[in-house]
Amino acid sequence: MAIGDPFIMGINYWPRKKAMYWWEDFDATEVREEFSQIAALGLTHVRFFLLWESFQPTPDRVSIRSLRDLRTVCDIAAELKLKLQPTFFTGHMSGPNWAPPWMISKNPVQAGQRPVVGLHRQIAYPKQIFNVYTEPFLIAAEDLLLGTVCGELKDHPAVWAWSLGNEPDLFCKPPDAATGKQWVADRVATIKAADPNHPALIGLHTASIDYDIGLRVDHIAEVTDISVMHGYSIYHPLARKPLDPDYVPFTCALTAALAGRPILYEEFGVNTQSPNGPSFWTQLPMEDGSELRTFFSSEEEAAEYYAGVLPRLQRIGALGAFCWCFPDYDPKLWDRPPCDRYVHERFFGLWRSDGTLKPMGKVVADFIKTRPTIRAAEKAVELPVSADVFYRDPGKYNRGMYEEFGMM
Repeated sequence: MAIGDPFIMGINYWPRKKAMYWWEDFDATEVREEFSQIAALGLTHVRFFLLWESFQPTPDRVSIRSLRDLRTVCDIAAELKLKLQPTFFTGHMSGPNWAPPWMISKNPVQAGQRPVVGLHRQIAYPKQIFNVYTEPFLIAAEDLLLGTVCGELKDHPAVWAWSLGNEPDLFCKPPDAATGKQWVADRVATIKAADPNHPALIGLHTASIDYDIGLRVDHIAEVTDISVMHGYSIYHPLARKPLDPDYVPFTCALTAALAGRPILYEEFGVNTQSPNGPSFWTQLPMEDGSELRTFFSSEEEAAEYYAGVLPRLQRIGALGAFCWCFPDYDPKLWDRPPCDRYVHERFFGLWRSDGTLKPMGKVVADFIKTRPTIRAAEKAVELPVSADVFYRDPGKYNRGMYEEFGMM
């Protein structure tokens, strides 16, 4: 991917009526209908997730049924000329963490541990999981899953790239940055042994530029093929307002400065109010008795936000952007994780739960019609110190760099 190449326009996908439960109740007709909607809008790439519990029911076995259904997904995508990015070790998703039963340890629950849920455990409960970066039996299981899936689909025309996870620090943190880098390097090597022809990456989010969480952007850039970032102005105190159109481009530029290369912006978006109404803040009660302050946008303001972010990402030199996400979820899912507690997760879609397109989906379609290409960055972030010094206290530098970055 180079200057002048097409600016990648993609979307993050869960089925509207199945969400995280789709592999357990797979329906090829449903996938074909929804992939057809995605292709008709002009989107070319789809990032989707291999829920760990569905694909690896035991540490030493990959589900033949899920592998077969994955191939069907790839076949449908190829027919529609969509390119796919399967994401392993999911893991963290939309609030809670999803873990196979065999991953639960008897260790004490750490402070701040996210709820652990599963396909057949409808009530979230606090449990600790084995460390995915250091536990030998888990590493062997990871390599089995990578080798099996990548080997099976290495020649499939729909495969574009392989991802090692979604915001993996929220699922489990490495004990230190050296361990995090080595784990990524080793898992990339496993992918390359099975499939040397497709790029490998991992879905970092803004925690990796806000803290040293054991997955430093500069380290991970050294051992992956593409650097990515996820960012949401509605969640971050650095944003100047909930729908700050410059926050995502700034985090893209900061990530590029740390990685030493252009960035694929793999997640951005905003949840809307349903039914549509004025934007507002509210408090959502969490299982542990705390409250989560959450923003709900009007559909019109969400569209304005998308119209601001997409051209800014192009102008900042990004390789592309993946919207979060395809659907608002069917109300029949609202009493199941993640929609039961994390109410805002119901409404992030470009499409509503009835299948109709929101105004921000129209913004995406209009942007695609301009045939955007990758550009040289109009503006850059310059680190005031070395990466090693930066990662001692990123918060010490980020606000000043954002103020200097200004507005695009």
